[in-house]
Amino acid sequence: MRKACLGVLLAAAALVMIAAVPARAGEAPVYTGFLSSLAVNGYDPVAYFTDGGPVEGSPAFESTYRGATWRFASAANKATFDADPAAFAPQYGGYCAWAVSQGYTAKGDPANWRIVDGKLYLNYNAAVQQNWEKDVAGNITAADANWPKVLK
Repeated sequence: MRKACLGVLLAAAALVMIAAVPARAGEAPVYTGFLSSLAVNGYDPVAYFTDGGPVEGSPAFESTYRGATWRFASAANKATFDADPAAFAPQYGGYCAWAVSQGYTAKGDPANWRIVDGKLYLNYNAAVQQNWEKDVAGNITAADANWPKVLK
């Protein structure tokens, strides 16, 4: 039993490390969660810009970008993303913008978001989102300075 549990734990650790490896050298990883390859928890990043909020993506419309799987609500949103993924992917690889501004990482939650100057930012939860919004510009400046060094 112990050997089986250890094997499962080692396999899980390997998967987490693989999920954090960028697709190309020099690219920061995209947050995909534990044992998942889905960016933004499977939500459509284009929908934040076109629909004004989070919309679940479909396995029928998927793309790969920066080592993660991105899902979309429609073929049109997939095509839009594929044409310029950097324009729609959340900042800091989808990690919590507040956490990155503070010098560490935490998961970004698709329900806690904001678009600022045409860029999508995710935060950990509603309380963190409110805290981040007290000084959006300052927090973005701090996070930009920390990213991607904060991953090390």
